[in-house]
Amino acid sequence: MADISISHLVKTYPGGADRATDDVSLAIKDGDFTVLLGPSGCGKTTLLRMLAGLEYPDSGSISVGGRDVTYLPPNKRNMSMVFQSYAVFPHRKVRYNIGFGLQMAKVNSKEIERKVQWAADLLQLTPYLDRLPAQLSGGQRQRVAVARAIVMDADVLLMDEPLSNLDALLRLTFRSELKKIVKDLGTTTVYVTHDQSEALSLGDQVAVMRKGRIAQLGDPLDVYDAPADKFVGGFIGSPPMNFISAAVTDSGDALRVGDQNLHAPSMLRSFANEDIVLGVRAENIGVATDRSSGDIPATVLVVEPMGSSVLLTVDVDGQSIKVQAPPTFRTSPHQTIWLTFSPNTMRFYDGATSMALEAK
Repeated sequence: MADISISHLVKTYPGGADRATDDVSLAIKDGDFTVLLGPSGCGKTTLLRMLAGLEYPDSGSISVGGRDVTYLPPNKRNMSMVFQSYAVFPHRKVRYNIGFGLQMAKVNSKEIERKVQWAADLLQLTPYLDRLPAQLSGGQRQRVAVARAIVMDADVLLMDEPLSNLDALLRLTFRSELKKIVKDLGTTTVYVTHDQSEALSLGDQVAVMRKGRIAQLGDPLDVYDAPADKFVGGFIGSPPMNFISAAVTDSGDALRVGDQNLHAPSMLRSFANEDIVLGVRAENIGVATDRSSGDIPATVLVVEPMGSSVLLTVDVDGQSIKVQAPPTFRTSPHQTIWLTFSPNTMRFYDGATSMALEAK
């Protein structure tokens, strides 16, 4: 079993005013693929390095399969790591690079050859085993780095932004391949990225980090559909979630945006006559050129054809928001269009704390 338990980890670097990780606790089930997601400086790589034993916490604990590994050196943890840089030996052939860790572990040569061949077949590297890294593409070199990690039969596989050096198309292709490989292996995996598309597509669970803390932990779709606060909603999604200042009416059954009223779900009745923030995804806003009952007027500012959709930037009562329209929708700047909001896709946040509202 390679379940991971991280408990109250604190790490502060010398001279640092803020904690790199601030009382972080996280549970990862055996075989799960967990993604640490967040902007630069949020503490995700520091947390990964403490898992690997490359950094030690000031306080807190880490256990793997019930064994305390908090202060064990890296070679005592039975973990493999794939770094952001390929970290391959340029003067050694692919075969040697893949089997390097096994050689350091003094595995016999026949077993090394068997495992190297297995990993090469899995990652489609067999034709390149006798080439030097300089003779490979960036994607092939990254495959070498992954192959070198998986041959070690580690309890835990750690990955630090392994796709960030690849171009967009190659990143998309390799991402799906990597997910299948890790799922087939069944290895507990912790993956660091600042790319929310990677996080949503790869992870069994996503931990969104901010300023050394986990802002939200959950299933990728739950994190996307129901952000715990405005930071999570604004960080995840392309485009990010829209936030619109609104007010609950005195009766609590309507939400006022500018001069227009929207039907409000029953949970807002406890916030009657209060100012709140409405959160809604661009793809959850209906658009039309003709008005229907309950629609809100908007002025088109920018039209961006995206192929599979049209991304509109519109003005609603002085607030700029993004709307994802069907590819056949036709409009132009300065035109008035009408927006439809569905109550079951709207999320609500406290204007002062930015946290999701819960019924009182």
